Amino acid sequence: MNALQLLPVMVVGLAGSVHCVGMCGGIVGALSVGTAPPPRNVIPIVAVPQTSALTRVLSYNAGRIASYMTAGALAGGLAGGAHSIASLAGLQLGFYWMANLMLVALGLYLMDAWRGLAVLEQGGRVLWTRAQPAIAPMMKSLMPATRPHQAFALGALWGWLPCGMVYSVLLTAMLSGSAGDGAAVMLAFGLGTLPMLTGLGLAGARLQRALQQRRVRIACGLLVLAFGVLGLARAAGGIAPDWMDTLCLTPHQ
Repeated sequence: MNALQLLPVMVVGLAGSVHCVGMCGGIVGALSVGTAPPPRNVIPIVAVPQTSALTRVLSYNAGRIASYMTAGALAGGLAGGAHSIASLAGLQLGFYWMANLMLVALGLYLMDAWRGLAVLEQGGRVLWTRAQPAIAPMMKSLMPATRPHQAFALGALWGWLPCGMVYSVLLTAMLSGSAGDGAAVMLAFGLGTLPMLTGLGLAGARLQRALQQRRVRIACGLLVLAFGVLGLARAAGGIAPDWMDTLCLTPHQ
């Protein structure tokens, strides 16, 4: 995949990052101001300032994006391996439809118009809860996250938190067909979420309140929804010009 094809993924990450306000906003805020994040069934963080807030916030996000890239490489690599075994054109088309339907669901989710993705998140949260006995000691050893390597490791763990938005983009990573392309897809997505989460870490509650406004969520949801609808139109054969390649997230062959 080239950089132009990854641009829509980054835009979706940017628009969808309003969802990250609730998932990660507390942690990045804690890394910045040294207070504990709101409880989400995880061990709280108390950050004692030793390095700059920006360094801690960027280190945390680097770890989070590294986890996304690992997941994308696994998803793309598994799909690439399947390609070498048999021709799966029909199955690919099915996954293409599914990936774009997930984008539609994500857009509706961001607008609070339909909460279907919450079911997926709940299923993932069950697995996360079961993994807590193994994860909790690692998180405890990283706190207080006062140094960049601690914030990076904490972000790497947090990157596996159940998230419907991440699941949506992982389907695109899987359709990329290789581990490298899958990692690139998730890197673009992670970079798209970076401005919002960096801003949350530095600006704190004021920006968090602004991003939770309904009109902001609706605007971001509509943008993601548009990507999904365009992808579905292309899958149905209704729209097939070359310029669609720069707007659709998922490859269609």
